[in-house]
Amino acid sequence: KRGTHPHLSACDKVLGTQNIEIKHRVVDTHSKPSLFDIFDLRSRVERQPNILAHLSDQDKSEVLSHVRWLKLPPKEILFRQGDHHEGIFIIDSGLIRTFYNSPSGREITLAYWQPGNFVGGPDVFGDSIHMWSGIAVDHTEVMELRGKDLRELMTRIPELGIGIAEALVFKGKCFSSLVQMLGTRSVSERLAQLLLRLAELYGEPDENGGVAIAPHFTHEDLSHMVGSSRQWVTTTLDRLQKSGIVEIRKRQVVVLKPDLLSRYSNG
Repeated sequence: KRGTHPHLSACDKVLGTQNIEIKHRVVDTHSKPSLFDIFDLRSRVERQPNILAHLSDQDKSEVLSHVRWLKLPPKEILFRQGDHHEGIFIIDSGLIRTFYNSPSGREITLAYWQPGNFVGGPDVFGDSIHMWSGIAVDHTEVMELRGKDLRELMTRIPELGIGIAEALVFKGKCFSSLVQMLGTRSVSERLAQLLLRLAELYGEPDENGGVAIAPHFTHEDLSHMVGSSRQWVTTTLDRLQKSGIVEIRKRQVVVLKPDLLSRYSNG
């Protein structure tokens, strides 16, 4: 699982909230509201920090000389809750899901992280235990940077330290939003909001005018993200389908009426 890379192609991209870039769109004032019209654009104005983006070529090469490359197939655990913590993992390609398991065995998804970000925090310098787990969703490649090397590099490369600090601030805001959603919204509202988010992040235009959520998130995946049971998610999706708000096609969710789904998410 070791290798070498001449450059950081994926990490050099400009990443937006949840690692997507807002693309220019032609607005038709006579059309129905799009997901971009319905969603609060402030959530996408703040760009997610890319911890290596502002490093000089020399500094970036110095960082790369200290990393170990790991290739992960889908569903392979990168780090496990409770295991010894030795540093961070910078994502070069693919997708990592972080999740927490309660003492009772209940699992909740914390976030999905894409290239440019890192996982393995919050203790970036190691010498502790992991507070949650990380697993590859797609074929993923990461750079393992041990805590002692990171600490030493940050003393010599200020831009790296700034990048780590900005990333931790962004993660804090993400987790704060998650806590607020779990604590102030009903499960039904959380699922509706999640479907809107996934449509924004992974949506593809549907031939019938809807927005198909590209990755095939299972009902179990959705339940882990909203803190409910798989059976409840299935029942609620069936209800939304009967109302004509969404459609389920071969396990793929298609948002047909984002304006109604938005109202549903607000109670």
